[in-house]
Amino acid sequence: MAEVQRIENMHGGKGHVIIKCLLGEKELNGKCGLYAEVTIEPGCSLGYHEHHGESETYYILFGKGEYDDNGVKREVKAGDVTFTPDNHGHGLVNIGEEDLVFMALIIFD
Repeated sequence: MAEVQRIENMHGGKGHVIIKCLLGEKELNGKCGLYAEVTIEPGCSLGYHEHHGESETYYILFGKGEYDDNGVKREVKAGDVTFTPDNHGHGLVNIGEEDLVFMALIIFD
């Protein structure tokens, strides 16, 4: 069931992002937009973007990154959780020498 996508320059980011969707549209049942394991390789990033009508949570599994929380940047590492509410934005850059891997969950408002 896990669909894997490699997306170049996601939201204007550098390089590519690998998204392993763990649940499909049927399982998300109209309540969520995404439940996936995301990998950002060294030198790559997921560009800053805003969410409208939904929120997104990241749970960092491995690696370290610089998280842009609506314009405020901070370092994140394994065990950290981020939350981006409706009408706010975020982005994430891998600042380490290993893959940055996290779980992403988008919940519709």
